[in-house]
Amino acid sequence: MLQTTANRQLDILQRLDNLVQRYGKHSSTLIPMLQEIQNAYRYLPEDLLTHVATALDLSPATVYGVATFYAQFSLEPKGKYVIQVCDGTACHVRGSMPVYEAICKKVRLVDGKATTEDGMFTVETVSCVGACAAAPVVTINGEVYGKVTPDAIHVILDTLESRGDTADA
Repeated sequence: MLQTTANRQLDILQRLDNLVQRYGKHSSTLIPMLQEIQNAYRYLPEDLLTHVATALDLSPATVYGVATFYAQFSLEPKGKYVIQVCDGTACHVRGSMPVYEAICKKVRLVDGKATTEDGMFTVETVSCVGACAAAPVVTINGEVYGKVTPDAIHVILDTLESRGDTADA
């Protein structure tokens, strides 16, 4: 376990060094750096936020403030597949909540958690996807699925699960 932690720290520092070399040490590079870190880890590890603050000569509070202000960033690990169920007015009226419930049941989310134990799926509701004509709408890693029903979402999720992917892949 100790070696794994040491390897993770080394990986974090190497990634950060690469980002600083590419973007420079300017506060204006904070958001692009956080975006790349989130893409690499599927969330923003807290220890990495401290390193970013040091590298950019910013306070940890400033970096944390940016990371928590923008909805695109997460301080909690996300699944390999991020499923967003639109719950805007059009989607809600056309049945987005039964779709959301079907997803949660299918991927076995329990106790109000958003991410499955195996790290494969994160399920969230969002205010509006902007595809009201196709309501109810679900996005999976940015791919839009329209006019989704509870039965249709089962087929979509079965397809994802049949790929044999793992959360680390």
